[in-house]
Amino acid sequence: MVILAQLAASGIAVGAIYAAIAFGYQLTFATSKTLNFGQGEALMLGALVGLSLVGWTGYWLMLPCVLVFGAAQGAVVERLGIRPAIRARSEAGWIMSTIALGIIFRNMAENIWGRDDLKFPSPLSEAPLVFSGVRMLPMELLVVAGALLMMVAIELFNRYSIYGKAIVATANDRDAAGLMGIDTSRVITLSYALSSMTAAFAGVLVAPVTLTGATMGAVLGLKAFAVAIIGGLNSGIGAIVGGLILGIAETTTGYYLATGYKDVPGLVLLLLVLSFKPAGLFGKTAIRKV
Repeated sequence: MVILAQLAASGIAVGAIYAAIAFGYQLTFATSKTLNFGQGEALMLGALVGLSLVGWTGYWLMLPCVLVFGAAQGAVVERLGIRPAIRARSEAGWIMSTIALGIIFRNMAENIWGRDDLKFPSPLSEAPLVFSGVRMLPMELLVVAGALLMMVAIELFNRYSIYGKAIVATANDRDAAGLMGIDTSRVITLSYALSSMTAAFAGVLVAPVTLTGATMGAVLGLKAFAVAIIGGLNSGIGAIVGGLILGIAETTTGYYLATGYKDVPGLVLLLLVLSFKPAGLFGKTAIRKV
């Protein structure tokens, strides 16, 4: 039982990061029905920018700088890769544009910070805490708490701020929102800014637990996309549940089988969900009028 509890605790820490990134996918899909396939690169840039700043500014000043940088990076992605494709009604356009921008950002990171993985200093003690035989690093607890707080903060922003309400209105019916005077183009830009901001924040959270480098976001971004599909692209609860399922599945598979097989359960679950419930476990099937 202690082993299972240990695996579950480790899986929850990993799954919280997946959920935080998947939440960003949902923000953009809700307002524009598009996705940023360079979301992993937003996480990577957030971690590397944070690493460059933390020695000069400390953690408390570094964090808001990273959030502002992430929001600006997301706005750039929307302006260069999404808006022209939406105007041209080209689905292939935004897919290829976001992939291309992700590759560009990765190459820029390699030229600025190099290709070697770097150690991100932890703001907390690296001595593990023991709870009934279950060992967890303080940073792993901060990862879970930080990811949940970030998702709650964005949910409160959407519910109680005027800009958040504009996002919700655009998500419900973009054409109707436009007729009511909402600048839907700016709302989509805001959703991309928030999406990349959450990814940059997730990068700062996960960086002290792992190594930081130009390639760190590629796998995390893809797994978070799988989580978004499993949970449902229009369900915040789905992102959390999907992230926890995938994180726990990976840790248990890596322990009982081999680390080389830890990615298999998530892919199998993704295929099963797409086969039997394409909208996701908590998603709703959209009906389009033609």
